[in-house]
Amino acid sequence: MDQCAPYPLRGRAARDGVCVSVRVLRDVLRKADDMNHNVAGIDVHKKVLAVAVGKATDDALVFERKLFGTVGRSLAELAEWLKERGVKEVVMESTAQYWKPVWLALEGSFDLHLAQARSNLAPRGRKTDFRDAERMVRRLLSGDLTLSFVPSAEQRQWRLLARSKYQLRRDRVCLQNQLEGLLEEGRIKLSSVVTDLLGLSSLRILRALADKRLRVSGEDLAEALRGSLTRIQRLLLNQFLTRLDVIDGQIRELDRTLAEEMEQYSDAIHRLSQIPGVGPDAAAQIIAEIGPKAAAFAAPEKLASWVGVCPGRQESAGESTSNRSPKGNRPMRRILTEVAFAAVKTKDSHFQEVFRRLVPRLGIKKAIWAIAHRICRLIWKLLHEGAVYIEQGARGQDPQAIRKRARKLVGDLRRLGYKVLIEEPTPKAA
Repeated sequence: MDQCAPYPLRGRAARDGVCVSVRVLRDVLRKADDMNHNVAGIDVHKKVLAVAVGKATDDALVFERKLFGTVGRSLAELAEWLKERGVKEVVMESTAQYWKPVWLALEGSFDLHLAQARSNLAPRGRKTDFRDAERMVRRLLSGDLTLSFVPSAEQRQWRLLARSKYQLRRDRVCLQNQLEGLLEEGRIKLSSVVTDLLGLSSLRILRALADKRLRVSGEDLAEALRGSLTRIQRLLLNQFLTRLDVIDGQIRELDRTLAEEMEQYSDAIHRLSQIPGVGPDAAAQIIAEIGPKAAAFAAPEKLASWVGVCPGRQESAGESTSNRSPKGNRPMRRILTEVAFAAVKTKDSHFQEVFRRLVPRLGIKKAIWAIAHRICRLIWKLLHEGAVYIEQGARGQDPQAIRKRARKLVGDLRRLGYKVLIEEPTPKAA
């Protein structure tokens, strides 16, 4: 029989529709036998866990099945049951948030893997919970599972703080929009004459409106505040301002807590803050997402692919039908996009010069995405290798770049029919 020909699996494996070659099957069995321990797959649900423990024999993987609950006592029983069967490696699906209690219960006792559910899809009409668990074990051993990056317990706490702070900021923006709608309904056009509706001056005015003790000067401001608020509108305005104080206080508390938790990595935050567009807050969020040394990513390409900030590839018949970026870590994509917009606005920075060069060819959105990709690779360099960023300024001041741009401009003018004579500037003039 040809080694690459399909091998007819017996029993449950055949019913699952799993088609593997003899070579792949032998590699799976050899790897399972060399590990000297069993591997467990867990299909995670909200109330039940379908667990299958795979053990290698001479020509197949034999599975033992059992159902467990998801409460504390059941998770403790699961850990004991896995230990009794010599399990040292466990793989589970990333099902919503339900995998997290299972992960926490088994962390430290087993080598854990979190598989993306899409990489463990079953043939249509042949899906059951235990088959999913067994399929995860086989695909883990054959290297066909897409595994998610799960940071350490300490880093997960950083993520929780950083993402909670971002959610509070979103709530603050939502509150600002509601507040502006309330003022418009009361014919008060405060946002038309102030830069920040929730700035210090605006808040003093709003609190005065809520307390019926408004004293302002200036024709524009007086005209903008000529409206009137009803009793109900004043009540809602008071509630909005109280809620705003609560949100601002919670944001400040999260800021202090995150700074205390990451104090030992202040050097990494400082080095990231040297990048144009990256402030201390963005640097702390980046470290919370990828770690202080980006140790989980062996190369900058790996980090860019995980973030989803690099070009994708959808290849068929030797041609790529789509270069759309893959889905990646959403918080990092958001942070890098914000940083890229700030970097291209930094005067005389390298990224501003690159952005201006890319915009005519790519457009604003794709040029910003290209800048985000460059910054992502630079972040890996600074964290993984401990490098220091040194701003070289815009390369447009480089004599070679000036000559290249001059030749391009002269060529454009000559194509339009102009006669152009170009002379090299004297050293003193240059």
